[in-house]
Amino acid sequence: MFKTLLKQIGDYKRDTILTPVLVILEVIMEVIIPMMMAAIIDYGLKGQNLKTVCLIGMTMIVMAGLALFFGVESGKTASSASSGFAMNLRQTMYERIQTFSFSNIDKFSTAGLVPG
Repeated sequence: MFKTLLKQIGDYKRDTILTPVLVILEVIMEVIIPMMMAAIIDYGLKGQNLKTVCLIGMTMIVMAGLALFFGVESGKTASSASSGFAMNLRQTMYERIQTFSFSNIDKFSTAGLVPG
């Protein structure tokens, strides 16, 4: 059954693979940001080095922007992959139902035959 469902991914393989990669990158950025804050305290504030504070602060801003970008892109690719998967699955179900004989169709309710 799992192989049957994997076949339904079809043209959406790129989005299906790209979504978890983007989510992982977003999480990495979100995990590193608190570590950068600790670095500001350890190296910038304790050493009274304003240049280090500004440098690490700018790096944190870039990382937050990257995390936002990865989050938005993962949302786009996830919605594309899921809607494409659903479309392919409905199409395959419809094609399969069309092969049923009338006696087979009578065994199912209309709601059970309508994909969607």
